[in-house]
Amino acid sequence: MGFIIWLIVGGIIGWLASLVMRRDGQQGIFLNIIVGIIGAFIGGWLGGVLGLGGGDINDGNFSMSGLLLSLLGAIVLLAIVNLFTRGRAR
Repeated sequence: MGFIIWLIVGGIIGWLASLVMRRDGQQGIFLNIIVGIIGAFIGGWLGGVLGLGGGDINDGNFSMSGLLLSLLGAIVLLAIVNLFTRGRAR
């Protein structure tokens, strides 16, 4: 059951990050889930490095700080992807 919740929350986080980065029309639900899950790992790592604590959704932390760290990580991931795909035709 935890795996299904992980996919749902990861999909929502990825979708919100794609809205913030204006990439929503370019990716589907599968990529939203992937971005959300990888973004949660990045957000947890950034939170640890910056001393923010809290954890992320991959740690089972569904608090507001954990969700915000996961969203921050997903936004960072999409920003990195934008850097590499900026010169390509849309």
